[in-house]
Amino acid sequence: MRRFYLFGFLLLMAFDTLAQISFKVAGSQALPVQASVAWLLRVFGQPWIYGAVVGYVGAFFTWMALLKHAPIGPAFAASHLEVVSVMLLSIWLFDEHLTVARVLGAIAIIAGIVCLGLAESREQPPDDEPAPARV
Repeated sequence: MRRFYLFGFLLLMAFDTLAQISFKVAGSQALPVQASVAWLLRVFGQPWIYGAVVGYVGAFFTWMALLKHAPIGPAFAASHLEVVSVMLLSIWLFDEHLTVARVLGAIAIIAGIVCLGLAESREQPPDDEPAPARV
C-alpha cells in the first residue's frame, strides 16, 4: 500500500505542477489581460492552456483514486506539495527569486505533511489486525 501512496502522491504532484506551470506560461503569453473576446482567443490559442486542462483532469482522477484508500488528513496535506514543486520550478523556468519566507513556507508545508503522516501511522492498526469498531 505504501507504493500506491508514494506513486499516487507523486503523480498528483506532477499533474498539479503541470497545471500551475502551464497556466503561468499560457497567461504570460496572452498578455495584456483584457475582458474581451480577443483576449480569450489569445488564451485558448496557447498550447499551454491545454497542458493546464490535462493537469487538472489528471489531478482530479488521481485525487479520487487516492481518497478511496488514503487517510484524509495526510492526503489533504500531501496534496499541497505542488506549492513547493511549483516554487522550485518557477525559480528555474521564470527566474523567480527564492526568499526566506518562501523557504520557511516550504519547510512548514513539508513538516506539516510529515507530522500528519506520523500521527496517522500511529493510529493505524497493523495490516493483520482489524480496526477497532467506532461508536
